[in-house]
Amino acid sequence: MVSLDTINILAGVCLIMFGRQLYWLFVGLVVLLYALLIAPQLLHGRPGWLIIAASLGAGALAGILAVFFKRLIMAFAGFLAGGFFAFTLASYFHLASGNAPWIAGAIFGVLCAVLLAVFFDWSIIILSSLVGSLLITQSLHEDVTASIIIFTALSIAGVVAQAGVMQNGASK
Repeated sequence: MVSLDTINILAGVCLIMFGRQLYWLFVGLVVLLYALLIAPQLLHGRPGWLIIAASLGAGALAGILAVFFKRLIMAFAGFLAGGFFAFTLASYFHLASGNAPWIAGAIFGVLCAVLLAVFFDWSIIILSSLVGSLLITQSLHEDVTASIIIFTALSIAGVVAQAGVMQNGASK
């Protein structure tokens, strides 16, 4: 049986390495992550397989819509990715007093949505690297210091790798 940590690591690697090229995958994974957070509240009392199926369906639909409505869906995904990133960090560092993680998520989400709409390539490179690194780091279950080092190294590696691919594509 494949664990959730293994799935998160594989998804994280895909986002770090291919977030810009496979933007639809980035959108689908971000929506899947949010759906996995929200679906248990919306489908309270329902079987676990239904929650997972609904989350997978939402992620797949978002990925498909991203192909047809690229800019609009990418701005929405930027909002979700920024919000997920800020909310997760606030929770990870125990800054979860009251509504603080939700407020941080909303502010960072709006900022990321605007950045993604204006600076598409660089925004998706940075956001996909950050979210992918966060997924991997969370799945490793290390202490805070090791997690920060791993997260930083993976984020930088993702930005450098995707920027290199982007530059090679632009020079052809």
